Amino acid sequence: MSVKEMEILKMPELRTIAKKHGINSFGKTKASLIREIQIAEGNFDCFGSAVEYCDQWGCRYRPLCFDEAQKWSAGRKKKPPTPAKKRRSS
Repeated sequence: MSVKEMEILKMPELRTIAKKHGINSFGKTKASLIREIQIAEGNFDCFGSAVEYCDQWGCRYRPLCFDEAQKWSAGRKKKPPTPAKKRRSS
């Protein structure tokens, strides 16, 4: 996917990708859905958190990630909360 295509990535396309990975997309924001897809694709769930560097070269959302992180750091967008880690039951 090119940077231009990433900039216009819409929720219906994300939902299609999520469905292919068996992820329920109902009620999720674009950022949280991308994070779940990142995990399913073998990457870290770090969408939008890259400041100047990202070592996830295989991540399809890498170009969009830098753009989103820049918007959040400039205060133009409210940064979504980091997903809570699941705890194992004893």
